[in-house]
Amino acid sequence: MELNSVILTTAGSAVFFRLVNNAFGQLPMPESACKNAWRWRNICTSFVHSIITGIWAVLCFFLHPQMAEDLIETHSVFSHALVSVSIGYFIYDFFDMVVHQKLSQSWELLFHHVVVITCFGISVLSFRFVGFAVVALLVEINSVFLHLRQMLRMADLASGTPYRVNSIVNLGTYVVFRINTLAWMTRWLVLNRDNVPLVSYTVGSVGMAIMTAMNIVLFCRLLRSDFLKSSAREGKKEKEM
Repeated sequence: MELNSVILTTAGSAVFFRLVNNAFGQLPMPESACKNAWRWRNICTSFVHSIITGIWAVLCFFLHPQMAEDLIETHSVFSHALVSVSIGYFIYDFFDMVVHQKLSQSWELLFHHVVVITCFGISVLSFRFVGFAVVALLVEINSVFLHLRQMLRMADLASGTPYRVNSIVNLGTYVVFRINTLAWMTRWLVLNRDNVPLVSYTVGSVGMAIMTAMNIVLFCRLLRSDFLKSSAREGKKEKEM
């Protein structure tokens, strides 16, 4: 994949997700979500991105298993395109949040996007570490359920069985595809220190440290919100009875 193709793929991806966002704006939305229509469209667009890239990342390793043996040099046009498409989405989402949301409400995600765009950008421009970037995108499998959780809450469906089931699946996939994946990537980076240029190693190490901290904080928030608080409420009800 040549540089021009990378630019076109990334730009095309940003335009595509913008169109997806506009399409959700034309579709009916839950009445409870109407008070924050932008956030509803943004989450739905992120949901679509997670489904596409999560499945795409799995297919990359299924169709090109050699990549799993060499995450530095070995990759396919299919996997390189995936990373380029994801950069386009994160660029689009970055500016979407800058325009529609206060910095105090979105700085964590904006910072996350800058880190991802930087790390993925180094990968697609140098045509190295593409496999490592695809491993990182396996996190999007969990993001499907994470975004679905937000959508259910905005639709005032946070007390039903679908929400409860999704919460369990969300926490399970969070451990498998976020925490475990980040731990494995950190270990891989340390073990392959001699094979990674200093600049890439530094950016990767800083990025992994930031991502790990952010994901641990988010995990604690999810656990407290969906399980610890609900357990406390059930315990209170039993005492009242």
